[in-house]
Amino acid sequence: MKNYIFKILITGNASVGKTSLLRRYVDGMFDESTIMTVGVDFFTKEINYDNVRCLIQLWDLGGQERFRYLLENFVMGARAALLLIDLTRMPLIKDILEWVNIARLHDISLPILLVGTKLDLNDIIAVDDESALHLKNTFNMIDYIKTSAKTGYNVEKPFEVIIENLINLSKF
Repeated sequence: MKNYIFKILITGNASVGKTSLLRRYVDGMFDESTIMTVGVDFFTKEINYDNVRCLIQLWDLGGQERFRYLLENFVMGARAALLLIDLTRMPLIKDILEWVNIARLHDISLPILLVGTKLDLNDIIAVDDESALHLKNTFNMIDYIKTSAKTGYNVEKPFEVIIENLINLSKF
């Protein structure tokens, strides 16, 4: 069995749900009272995918602008990124561009997956699929997936897609 270690960045503005998604994915729990990530937090998870063992290092990058200057030190060695957007607030292009630039600082072709969060708040969804797919295509991202850390809906999917992508890239 092959073994891989993949460093994956979890990016996006403050309060989009990065830590909540990670806690649900790694620990299987949702905490309504998650506090703001200062700088960077770190999660690991071991998964088996298609007869390959992967240790994934998940780097939760704090979304507040005042911490962004710290981030370039943490993106080195990343193999992929998730860029999270809160589906209840239309993201600003300048913010998406800034996160793409941070994630791709050391690798211009770094695979990025666009992840819409808070899908459970369906009464106040502001981002339609067409807008999200436009962002995905504009910034050459590999896919777009909608999730809810609160209900657990589709939480595994972004990680499966990114792992499959990384394993396929590693075969060459």
